[in-house]
Amino acid sequence: MVDFDAVTLRDPSSDLTATFVPAAGMVGTSLAESGDEFLGQRRGLTAYVNNGKTMGIPILFPWANRLSANTYEVDGTVVTLTPGTGGVRTDDHGAPIHGVLAAYPGWTVSTHTDNTLTAVLDYGADARLLASFPFPHVLTQHVALADRTLTVETTVTPTGTVSVPLCFGYHPYLKIPGVPREEWTLSTPAMRHLPVDDTGIPTGAHEQWAGGAEVLKITPYDDGFDQVPDGALFTLAGGDRRIEVRFETGYPAAQLFGPPNDDLIGIEPMAAPTDALRRGGYRKAAPGKPETARFSITVV
Repeated sequence: MVDFDAVTLRDPSSDLTATFVPAAGMVGTSLAESGDEFLGQRRGLTAYVNNGKTMGIPILFPWANRLSANTYEVDGTVVTLTPGTGGVRTDDHGAPIHGVLAAYPGWTVSTHTDNTLTAVLDYGADARLLASFPFPHVLTQHVALADRTLTVETTVTPTGTVSVPLCFGYHPYLKIPGVPREEWTLSTPAMRHLPVDDTGIPTGAHEQWAGGAEVLKITPYDDGFDQVPDGALFTLAGGDRRIEVRFETGYPAAQLFGPPNDDLIGIEPMAAPTDALRRGGYRKAAPGKPETARFSITVV
């Protein structure tokens, strides 16, 4: 059993709690109320630390989801990724997946109150990380729990002379406790759908997604989107419970992930679409101009 110190935040206005583990990559491991758990914990913290098997609310940095090859180019600099080193992990097709910070132990807690937690990672201080993403910066994650809402704010502050590509994201795995997945209703905003091939890489095609509500039944999801507006709202409802995920700012792309054999669905805020680090179309944090992105999860 992995033994890491966990930090549990308590909502001052309800019995809702949120738990994060700074020494295991600042992963969120629980969002619960009176014994009801709203996060999909999947294989648990041990599998996340040992094998990068995502659970709870992991940060996917510096790229979310997959890349279509082991190289990418930014402003004339070609970077070659080496699976198994520098935090690079690959999926079953050999594609680099979910960045390099899975369970990374280098986060330092800077502030902690009953319902807030701020942790900082000096990415530029680790040569192994820079080998995979050679853009020095400090990464700050601030989480707060209040009014039945968990807010996650992420700031990228360049510390060198080069701008930092913003292609990261999070993968909140959500569930409605006590209600079968087949009975959950997923509501999404209008956005643009980016179909993927059999390996999970966007085909380059796109189509409008009208949004609306749909009962999950046994429908699988592994779908990417862009043109997601600031403030976009996704909801998951079942029985008398509802979870709201709001892409407040800085997340113009999304991924929905829902395997039919697992009682959860991932609603993934992304700073850029899948494979953007190779294809382009992402924003950058410029020296002297930090960039912040924020999403929230409300349990109703």
